[in-house]
Amino acid sequence: MIAQQHINPATAASSLPESITVGESLPRGAEILIEALLHEGVDSIFGYPGGAVLHIYDELWRYRDSITHYLVRHEQGAVHMAEGYARSSGRVGVALVTSGPGATNAVTGIANAYMDSTPIVVITGQVPLPLIGTDAFQEVDTVGITRPCVKHNYLVRDVRDLAGVVHEAFFLARSGRPGPVVIDIPKDVSAARSSYSRLSHIAFPCREKRTKPDPRAISRAADACMRSERPVLYVGGGIVNSGAADELLAFAESLRLPVTPTLMGLGGFPSAHPLCLGMLGMHGTYAANMAVAESDLLVAVGVRFDDRVTGKLATFAPHARVIHIDIDPANIGKNVAPALAIAADAREALAALREEVGARASAETGASIARRELWWERIRAWQREQPLRFDGSGEHIKPQTVIRELHRLTEGRAIITTDVGQHQMWAAQFYPFTRPRQWITSGGLGTMGFGLPAAIGAQLAFRDQLVVAVVGDGGFQMTNQELATAVQYELPVKVLIMNNGYLGMVRQWQEMFYERAYSEVDISVAPDFVKLAEAYGARGLRAARPEELPSVLADGLAHKGVAVIDVLVSKEENVFPIVPAGSNSRDMIFQSEGV
Repeated sequence: MIAQQHINPATAASSLPESITVGESLPRGAEILIEALLHEGVDSIFGYPGGAVLHIYDELWRYRDSITHYLVRHEQGAVHMAEGYARSSGRVGVALVTSGPGATNAVTGIANAYMDSTPIVVITGQVPLPLIGTDAFQEVDTVGITRPCVKHNYLVRDVRDLAGVVHEAFFLARSGRPGPVVIDIPKDVSAARSSYSRLSHIAFPCREKRTKPDPRAISRAADACMRSERPVLYVGGGIVNSGAADELLAFAESLRLPVTPTLMGLGGFPSAHPLCLGMLGMHGTYAANMAVAESDLLVAVGVRFDDRVTGKLATFAPHARVIHIDIDPANIGKNVAPALAIAADAREALAALREEVGARASAETGASIARRELWWERIRAWQREQPLRFDGSGEHIKPQTVIRELHRLTEGRAIITTDVGQHQMWAAQFYPFTRPRQWITSGGLGTMGFGLPAAIGAQLAFRDQLVVAVVGDGGFQMTNQELATAVQYELPVKVLIMNNGYLGMVRQWQEMFYERAYSEVDISVAPDFVKLAEAYGARGLRAARPEELPSVLADGLAHKGVAVIDVLVSKEENVFPIVPAGSNSRDMIFQSEGV
């Protein structure tokens, strides 16, 4: 979280009243807000109107030829759409909600963006300044509520501060470790009048001062990589955020280093590349988890050593010297104390490492690669011993088969969004990703309901690309009203429902660790999703038997508009491998032999 206080860049020394109207011919605060957004390149906003933001919506109507507002059906959906837009495009997403319940409904999306380092700006309405603290209608302390889950937030008390706040908010959202920023605007501030200036000449107090990677640290890291016998590159979402995929590939290939991505790092390194070990962690591959457990050098780039990756922290990579590269110094040493810390942008650090390795003598590089032949033999043996596998036979559709068929039909090119649960893990395991920003999921917060609205945001950013939301029947029912948004704005997302009638991941844990006590996980009383889709004006399809899957899936994906594909999958299929929570990452549970 950014600790700096915002300093009024325009009128810090002024003593004028906070709610003053400065000249009736001047633009009101709502128009200043829209002009500032336009200067930031904003052309799309996801939102839901209410009393506290009526002045802003009035201006949006006037500026409708410059900024398109997308009317959502719930404020949580607005923020998730902004996230999907940001994650797929690399631009800052924008959401606009009213005060009180509008702001509180947005908190889930804000917290999700914070955990996953997604650059968004959320504009919330607030009651007029004189009413703050009086328990006025639809008043909540938005700044206080969101403080733990934002990069920074603002309560704008003076219309003359508004333009500077907006520009600073966008700068903060996209710089350093990206994240959400909230701007809370009282209704009388949006009504007050002032002049607008972009204030590009102002030096904001929190202006980023990013230094280049320390050459001495880079040299030491390169030495460690070249001398190591059992290295592993452990890479996360920071690779995607920084645009470091090409630098990562070049560095890994230069020394033939094995690479394992986190859930958030998928797509940052090609899944089918020979150097890729697959995802590590709770539902990671055997080869990835064993390689980390046996490594003597762990180069962690753009990661935070999440518990879903490390398992029991005390036994994680016990033999490895750790090099941690991260743009956020607060991440370094938070969970694991590294032997070498490099606080730097991932792309710049990896480029510097590749350059440093390239400057070494070819004989030295060749000897380094040869030193790891036995290491690669062990890794290939682990890959042969326990590959990702499942039994695709039987009378029921297997969810893993669904993902593989989806990959075949889309030729691996679709943008995939997901909710959270078993379907998310199967998609991560069985849909190989080839490029960054192709995989959009909720990682740190684990937010059910994320998949569909995130897909809508991604589809807006890339109207000509196929976007598929892979969801469970549980998560889909949390935000399925956003089908109306997709239909209204002709955003042809495809929704693939893994329908097993359960809260699947919770049921799996109850089966494995709670003696099959299926407490409150049966959600078989649910809508007919085909009829629901049709009620919203979308295409609805269903596959109930294995022989129906290829044609139904192909038909749904080929549909020109919004399509919902309800796939009835085997009810008690489990995700394997699994590392029980808090266990040693070596202690993986696998699917039964012969399955």
